[in-house]
Amino acid sequence: MKKLLLCLCFLAIGSLLSNAKINPTQLTCEYLKNPSVVDVLQPRLGWINVAEEGEKGQLQTAFQIRVATTKTQLSTPDLWDSKKVESNASTRVEYDGDKLVSRQDCWWQVRVWDKNGEVSEWSEPAFWHMGLLNESDWQAKWIGVPWQGEETLPKPARNLGSDGNRLQELPPPAPLFRKEFNATKQVEKAVAYVTGLGYFEMYLNGKKVGDDVLVPNQTNYGKRPGLPEQFIPVDDNFREYKVMYLAYDISDQMVDGANTFGAILGNGFYNPAKHWDLGYGSPRLLMQVHVTYADGTEDVIVSDESWKVSKSPILMDMVFYGEHYDARLEQDGWCTADFDDSAWENAVLRKAPEGKLMAHTAHPDKVYETLEPVRIEKMYNGNYKVDFGVEISGWVRLKNVEGPEGHKVEINYMSNTFSGDNSYIFKGEGKENYAARFNWFVFREVEIVNWPGVLEPENICAEAINTYIEESAKFETSNPLFNEVNKIWKRSQTDNMHGGIASDCPHRERSPYTGDGQVACVTVIHNFDAQNFYHKWIQDIIGAQNVETGYVPNGAPWQPGCGGGVAWGAAVNIMPWEFYVHYGAVDMLEEAYEPMKEYVRYMQTWVDDEGIMYSQRVGLNGNVLRWFNLGDWVTPGDLPADELVHTFYFWRCADITAKAAEVLGKSKEAKKYAELAEATKEAFHKRFFDAEKGTYGNSGANIFALKMGVPEAEYQRVIKALKENIKKNKGHLDTGIFGTQFFFEVLTENGMHDLAYEAMNKKEEPGYGRWLTLGATTSWEHWDTGGSHNHPMFGGGLVWLYRQLAGMQADEKIPGYRHIIFHPQPVDEMEFAKYYNKTPYGKAGIKWQQDEGKLNVDITVPVGCTATVILPTTDFVADGKTLSTNADVKIVSQAQNELVLEVGSGTYNFSN
Repeated sequence: MKKLLLCLCFLAIGSLLSNAKINPTQLTCEYLKNPSVVDVLQPRLGWINVAEEGEKGQLQTAFQIRVATTKTQLSTPDLWDSKKVESNASTRVEYDGDKLVSRQDCWWQVRVWDKNGEVSEWSEPAFWHMGLLNESDWQAKWIGVPWQGEETLPKPARNLGSDGNRLQELPPPAPLFRKEFNATKQVEKAVAYVTGLGYFEMYLNGKKVGDDVLVPNQTNYGKRPGLPEQFIPVDDNFREYKVMYLAYDISDQMVDGANTFGAILGNGFYNPAKHWDLGYGSPRLLMQVHVTYADGTEDVIVSDESWKVSKSPILMDMVFYGEHYDARLEQDGWCTADFDDSAWENAVLRKAPEGKLMAHTAHPDKVYETLEPVRIEKMYNGNYKVDFGVEISGWVRLKNVEGPEGHKVEINYMSNTFSGDNSYIFKGEGKENYAARFNWFVFREVEIVNWPGVLEPENICAEAINTYIEESAKFETSNPLFNEVNKIWKRSQTDNMHGGIASDCPHRERSPYTGDGQVACVTVIHNFDAQNFYHKWIQDIIGAQNVETGYVPNGAPWQPGCGGGVAWGAAVNIMPWEFYVHYGAVDMLEEAYEPMKEYVRYMQTWVDDEGIMYSQRVGLNGNVLRWFNLGDWVTPGDLPADELVHTFYFWRCADITAKAAEVLGKSKEAKKYAELAEATKEAFHKRFFDAEKGTYGNSGANIFALKMGVPEAEYQRVIKALKENIKKNKGHLDTGIFGTQFFFEVLTENGMHDLAYEAMNKKEEPGYGRWLTLGATTSWEHWDTGGSHNHPMFGGGLVWLYRQLAGMQADEKIPGYRHIIFHPQPVDEMEFAKYYNKTPYGKAGIKWQQDEGKLNVDITVPVGCTATVILPTTDFVADGKTLSTNADVKIVSQAQNELVLEVGSGTYNFSN
């Protein structure tokens, strides 16, 4: 009885201590949940507060963080106790405890105080692990194999000679590495710090370590001799070179006694061997394992010349050419302790890449989705065609298949663009399994050549591979076309995300084009939790800036290839700004501000006396090189003048730099760049406005002008010209990738919402719906059937669906969705639209539904946030109450056709 009373007392005390109406959840460090390796000396922490159901106007008034070296020490933290901090901050809160050291475990919790000053319970514990923070911490050496030199490897030839043999020698097989180690005591903890270039897989005691693939993420690994002589000559004078290393906690895979570490290396982008590309060198490995015993002592296993090496069954792996595997060459047990490696050679030392070793505090590639066949067809020639329903970026996995020794199966990935060959030779010893390791392919269908027997559905599947990114949004309307357009774009976007970058297309070029990246990034942010993804990629873009000229190339990390222009390099201004607006991260602007200024400085070198920018960079032969100087791209008809587009982006970069300066408290510089932006706008109008016709031109020219802002005296003439052009085009757009980003929103913002809807709803060319009528499951490079059929760049225009049609927008003056603008804009043709997304402060969203002239609007505002709600008439009630009697809703203004309200956090219903 006494014990029962005691328990009841404790419960009562606990309830008294914890009356808060909000609780912290979803803890992150550097935008990751429980990151395995961090090298930021003062990591940035975040959490999301969730309110009890029915709560309105809730917010965080204070927080307390505690950090300890072990989970059990959190109650008396030995690293940091922030005490109670009066603050509403819950994202990018900087660690401010004891100095962190290499290989340190950090456990942390947070509790918060609500608007009434009530404190929550402590959150569930979260974790991060510090990496090797000093160059001297690395004892391991870079190693390679003796049958390869330092230099890059030959590219394979696809064409065969008259004798059926390849015209060029294949690169050497992927190398295997192994090292034995004897754990003589009880292992308390073991962590491996490892990287391999271009790709690696780590093994321990016969099993792969980790569930990632195609690691490490892609970077500028170091300088490349001869780079300026490439097709697009770019000086190898970047701001930063780096190599990312991963950390794996392998404590559970270690055994008492004999252990064996193993690794396989792929060429990756370290040696891409594409016809216009230049690699860095041959594959190489760096591994350092720290084993801590229960008695506190430690052993360190490092990569060096004592490691043993051999050739793997992967005959060839190249990211642009494919992968071939001969199972007859498998060495069973090659990374187990009882394997005889007497025939193996010793590893050789390799030069360290020039890039700085940095922690892989970023999502890696993973198997994102597994697809089963939707159709298997035996063809007239005996081959099988397998359809997986949608086009993906990944590979086919063969499962539990039996075939005679030496029997070769070819997997032909069917896409409109080649993405590599793939073959498998059977070992002939029972059931076999296979999937590629170091190259992805692009396909919806595959043709299986020379299959042994009958191909059953259980023998094959497809695995979609991409950099892990959480789909955070829900968009749906009563118009199926809009739902499907958004769906195929999302598929194309994830197909193009590998190595912590977004490429233009996942097959032909696989290049991290900055122009494609900046034009689509806002749409990505509206569909995915892209904080960690863009934090990494924006650092790559900043790192690719020329330290002398300020020039930012058309791709980052830089791969020689096709070109770009002013709008490509403008990513260094645009993407950090959009990141700030949608995630509220001032530190992103702090990091990007000087690079923003430097790119504006570079742009100014091409500005004439009248304020017009026209880049005319020349190639090595002294001639103007088109691929340095593109304006807009892939319009249905003529492109707008390059100098018009260049000047627009000069204005846009100056305008963004001015706003960034204002945020950072640099008022003088803000004034300077704001004046530059205004002068550029005036120069744009003076040069490109046709006073006789009242237009800046078609193909997006009027769209760019309206986005900048046109003189009031000419505004109605420009609107008239734009309407006439759209009517001439039968309601279709006529824009390229950059004009399309602004086309729909510019129409809505200038009183042409009906025309925006009509253009988005088109099923004929040019329009998104045309791709769907042709059976597309991804978005395309061109409005017609040309080019790649897996390009996400036209996705920039889709933000209209979320921000204008559904009606939810971030407010750049109060960023990160601290203040949200809800402005639903229904059209007669639709019954409903809804859009919800996970913001840095939690779930936000809107759903509107109309029926027989009545409009019903539901909104959700996260804890700590406020919202302005703009409704089309004044005749509304809120949560069943008249507006005048609802204390949770404030009337800002009322007009004949518009009602403006202000609300705090919570869920609300407005109906008329």
